[in-house]
Amino acid sequence: VQLQASGGGLVQPGGSLKLSCAASGLNFNEYAIGWFRQAPGKEREGVSCISASGQSTYFADSVKGRFTISRDNAEKIVYLQMSGLEPDDTAVYYCAAKILCFRDYVDWWGQGTQVTVSS
Repeated sequence: VQLQASGGGLVQPGGSLKLSCAASGLNFNEYAIGWFRQAPGKEREGVSCISASGQSTYFADSVKGRFTISRDNAEKIVYLQMSGLEPDDTAVYYCAAKILCFRDYVDWWGQGTQVTVSS
């Protein structure tokens, strides 16, 4: 199983980025996909999650109204659209596959992609 996260980069405050998580080797439409992030010196935190069907989405309070999540099960890819980026959003972002968004256990982790918000 591979989860390939991409799309990170350097962006100014208020800017936007779109992260992608491309999956292979798993029954993609049976897994929820979550995005997590970890900033230097901080614990990893959940950012957003989308259910296997795509019908349910969840967001951390810190990103509600600024981030959206979507998935294309045919292409086996999940997107995290980030807008109104703030310096506090700077972190390594990881995608992960799990059976349910509310389940703590993660079945597979992807590698991270760095997001830096700075002027």
